[in-house]
Amino acid sequence: MTLKAVAMATRREQAVRAAVEQRLLGPDQPVVGLLDVAGIRSAAAGLREAFEEVVAPGTPVLHAFAVKAAALVPVLRLLADEGLGCEVASPGELALARAAGVTPDRIVLDSPAKTTAELREALDLGIAVNADNPQELERLDALVGHRAAPPSPLGLRVNPQVGGGSIDAMSTATATSKFGVALQDPGARAWVVRAFAERPWLTRLHAHVGSQGCPLELMAAGIRAAYELAEEINEAAGRQQIDALDIGGGLPVNFASDEITPGYREYAQLLRATVPGLLDGRYKLVTEFGRSLLAKSGLVLARVEYAKSAGGRPIAVTHAGAQLATRTVFAPEAWPLRVLAYDAEGRPKAETGDGPVPQDIAGPCCFAGDLVARDRPLPELAAGDLVALLDTGAYYFSNHFAYNSLPRPGIYGFDATSADVRFATVREPQTVDEIVAESGAKHALGLSRLR
Repeated sequence: MTLKAVAMATRREQAVRAAVEQRLLGPDQPVVGLLDVAGIRSAAAGLREAFEEVVAPGTPVLHAFAVKAAALVPVLRLLADEGLGCEVASPGELALARAAGVTPDRIVLDSPAKTTAELREALDLGIAVNADNPQELERLDALVGHRAAPPSPLGLRVNPQVGGGSIDAMSTATATSKFGVALQDPGARAWVVRAFAERPWLTRLHAHVGSQGCPLELMAAGIRAAYELAEEINEAAGRQQIDALDIGGGLPVNFASDEITPGYREYAQLLRATVPGLLDGRYKLVTEFGRSLLAKSGLVLARVEYAKSAGGRPIAVTHAGAQLATRTVFAPEAWPLRVLAYDAEGRPKAETGDGPVPQDIAGPCCFAGDLVARDRPLPELAAGDLVALLDTGAYYFSNHFAYNSLPRPGIYGFDATSADVRFATVREPQTVDEIVAESGAKHALGLSRLR
């Protein structure tokens, strides 16, 4: 392993043991999420440095973190401290970014279904907006009026239709993707050029090819298509009307080991080779990375409540299932997770003389498919042991599936760079009273009163 991967694994082992010792989990709190702060800082620095190496000196670059990947205010604040902004796709995500202290000039609003009220709020605040379609542009026409310079940078999202990766749901540049203006559809390219000519205030172009399962070459091809369109629009305008290109994010994550591959440097170097004009200083750049910034720095740690068997197969029943690892449970081939076994004290579980035992790791949800791992060779687990689901720092912590009204677990960031592991609360464990309240308790008699 690389030194960075070794350091990450070492910090993880220290944090698991410390979480048990400091009673962040136990019989009454059987599942927690842990975030490696040093790992997050390292990822953010790696992103900044990778693009600094390839862009012309002085080129403005905004790295806007995709809030959907970790909709947690302390995480957004940590990333803001590391120089990142926020890409938001809903009123809730915008509110989270603002609560984290991210200033409007470092926020970008993307969504395929923005309301007029959302657009108006963004313009009033000075937040950049990428319009998704012709109808949304018409709404912006009405909001901008005849002002030559709207209060926000405004752009248009296009779909370069360069194809998809190995996961259809994560591929946003297919022929029939719901996002953006489909650039290769009949008449679409000419319409885009005309739309910019009619709107001098439209100054950005946005393209995002996909994320997990998409090869870097496909992503670069999509960015090249957007760049070539920007050049065409500027030539038609007789000036540099488009002054910024939003190239999205989507760097895939390696879920097979602790190695961070591919890396930001690899992607940035590929962009330099594929689209050199993008980086020559004429265009401001916006990126929207999410999963790749956080996935490797998170783990779900869950207590084994029972160890049983069925049909000769051992089953460890834990408190981490579809309510946290939703994609893994419902699409295990696309979203496999590594699992580590620990004893009740948080020490790596030792194998017996017979070696690892194939076993299922089950969650607490009341349906048979609630399995985060099937027939997985691990040291045989017993009640009271712990399992860790690795690479879960993005999406797994803030996209809870409320099946069975299971509570959202506590999330804690950790600093394991010294002998003493320190924790900071990111989100407190959800209480049963909170579940009842958000399930309409104060309206309990409302339906009964209807006649």
